[in-house]
Amino acid sequence: MEQPVNQSRKAIAIFLLITFGLSSIYYFLVIHTGKIGSGYGLYVTGLMWSPALSAFITCKILKRKIAGLGWGWNQRRYLIWAYLIPLIYSLVAYLIIWITGWGGFYNTAFITGIAKSFGWQNLPNGAVIVLYFIFTGIIGMVGSLSTGLGEEIGWRGFLVPEVFKTTSSYTKTSVIVGFIWALWHFPILIFADYNSGTPAWYGLTCFTVMVISISFVFTWFRLKSNSLWTGAILHASHNLFIQSFFTPLTKDTGHTKYFIDEFGAVLPVICLIAAIYFWSRRRELKQVGSDVNSMSDVGAAHSIG
Repeated sequence: MEQPVNQSRKAIAIFLLITFGLSSIYYFLVIHTGKIGSGYGLYVTGLMWSPALSAFITCKILKRKIAGLGWGWNQRRYLIWAYLIPLIYSLVAYLIIWITGWGGFYNTAFITGIAKSFGWQNLPNGAVIVLYFIFTGIIGMVGSLSTGLGEEIGWRGFLVPEVFKTTSSYTKTSVIVGFIWALWHFPILIFADYNSGTPAWYGLTCFTVMVISISFVFTWFRLKSNSLWTGAILHASHNLFIQSFFTPLTKDTGHTKYFIDEFGAVLPVICLIAAIYFWSRRRELKQVGSDVNSMSDVGAAHSIG
């Protein structure tokens, strides 16, 4: 009979092969146009749902139940924190950028456009910023979650539990999944416009550090809650506040692109600090690790490091 660890390695290999195979279709379409928003955003939506489709297909091939991917809304306090944590580390990062002058607060043209679009021309800019933040944080979350969920069904729903079965280590799982997650983005970072205009090596380095760092956050919540929804909400909140609020709100002061967004230097440093914090709490996962995705005694037999 095939050993559980070998079963997981086989599952990981099948999942990654299908994921990168499906993704290559959308890599081609995005790279062909050179723009991440091409196809009215449908290309990138398809790309983000490739890991989910791959997880479903892999489950079908291995005769596993899709229900085992971690759909439960367990311990809802973790879902709330999953929403708040990206907002917190993004706010800290952008406050540093604004205070140091690496980027300015705020981009008047962006706020003017928001006011015109929402019919708020008679309101002061401060009120427009607050109202837009509220609308973004509540209603915008729906759209962001619809795409982020596609990735998270694959990365946190399927891949994290399988990698954890082979390593029995929170640290190794976070690094391995984080590296795969970052690598998956590389084609559109290098060959399309998914960057902030900095040299490719610079944006790629900042992005990779950030993704591997937040992988520690995502993995911690997945193992602690035994729910893929924490990852989906973390992902949606991260994309929403950085891409739709803080980055466009920031005024370019000359070299701002080297500091803002996922491709600048500040956010990766803050995310690394967040990773260290959750890594310091890894022992809290000892009692729950063996329950993730029916891990049986694989996780229970080893210490989570």
